[in-house]
Amino acid sequence: MRKIILIGYMGSGKTTIAHLLASKMNLNCVDLDNLIEKEAQESIAALFAKGEIYFRKLEHQLFKQLVENEDDLIISTGGGTPCYANNHTYMNGTNVTSIYLKGSIETLANHLQNEKTHRPLLANLSDAELQEYIAKSLFERSFYYNKATHKIIIDDKSPEAIAEEILQRLH
Repeated sequence: MRKIILIGYMGSGKTTIAHLLASKMNLNCVDLDNLIEKEAQESIAALFAKGEIYFRKLEHQLFKQLVENEDDLIISTGGGTPCYANNHTYMNGTNVTSIYLKGSIETLANHLQNEKTHRPLLANLSDAELQEYIAKSLFERSFYYNKATHKIIIDDKSPEAIAEEILQRLH
């Protein structure tokens, strides 16, 4: 079994990159947030409304199942996945490679600008508040993000270029 886990902040391109890598490597990919919605039959926003602890428990259970199953797989995580329930301990095991898609505050804010309505944590933030929120979150999460096997800077790069850089690091 081989697992490639993509981590990083909201808007870093984890899902897009996972699909590109899956195509190039002829592997299946799973978006953890989509899997959570499918299993719970509710949106991420609805699950968060029930409480973040409820959401994180479900996220942990499904993430652990994905990492421990026998399939070769690329896993796109949610932005907070590595930071809760000791999920970071699953990121670098035998046959597991984790990749931190690291973006600057400006890059992430630009990526998230048009998605704020779909992101429950960002929906009511002004542009300035968005950058401040990202900066605070990155500071809090950096310990976990930096546990990744590889770090890829995403600033000023296309998803295709990022995927190619990851492929080079994997070989």
